[in-house]
Amino acid sequence: MANLNKIILIGNVGSDPEMRYTPDGKPVTSFRMATNRRYTTSAGESREETDWFRITAWGKQAESCNQFLSKGRSVYVEGRLHARNWQGQDGQMRTSLDVTANRVIFLDRQAAASLPEEGEIEPENLPFD
Repeated sequence: MANLNKIILIGNVGSDPEMRYTPDGKPVTSFRMATNRRYTTSAGESREETDWFRITAWGKQAESCNQFLSKGRSVYVEGRLHARNWQGQDGQMRTSLDVTANRVIFLDRQAAASLPEEGEIEPENLPFD
């Protein structure tokens, strides 16, 4: 039986990217990303939920993320999801949603305008309905 671990997110960058290099010189960039969901309860009350993800990009994609993304920018991320459990300083168990990005698309026109022609992708051309 085949296995699949794939997540697609569209949201906003929640922190400026942080780039570093592995000991063998490979670039890696991490940033936080938020997705929002608005809904109405059965009582008619409007609510909003926010989910946070830690995104990690590697190689040339890491360099582009570090150069063109900043807090508040809109971004499309496609990758592999990993839930990491850890214990906080207060002793409570916590879960972090980590995504290793296979594809990152900058959705803000300002960031897209800075990319080479092949990187300019309009939101209406995203690979889903």
